[in-house]
Amino acid sequence: MAEAADALGFDQILARLREVVQRLESGELSLEQSLQVYEEGVQLARRGQHLLTAAEKRVEILVSASGSVEVAPFSNDDPAPGG
Repeated sequence: MAEAADALGFDQILARLREVVQRLESGELSLEQSLQVYEEGVQLARRGQHLLTAAEKRVEILVSASGSVEVAPFSNDDPAPGG
C-alpha cells in the first residue's frame, strides 16, 4: 500500500482514510484484518502529512519571495477576520 499511497493526491488520501475509519469502527474485521487496515491508515496519514508539509513550505517560499507579507505560525486561537 505504501506505493499506492504515494500515487494518491491529498483529497484521495482523505477519502481513503474515511473508508479505513469506517471499516475499523464497523467491528466486522478480524484482529489480523484490523491490523492490516490500521497499518494502511497509518501509511495514508503519514503521506497526507508529508503532502501538507510540502504545501506549507511552498506557500512560505512564495510568501517570502514577495517580501511584503510576514509569515506567522497558524493558531486556532486567533480570532477570525472581521469577527
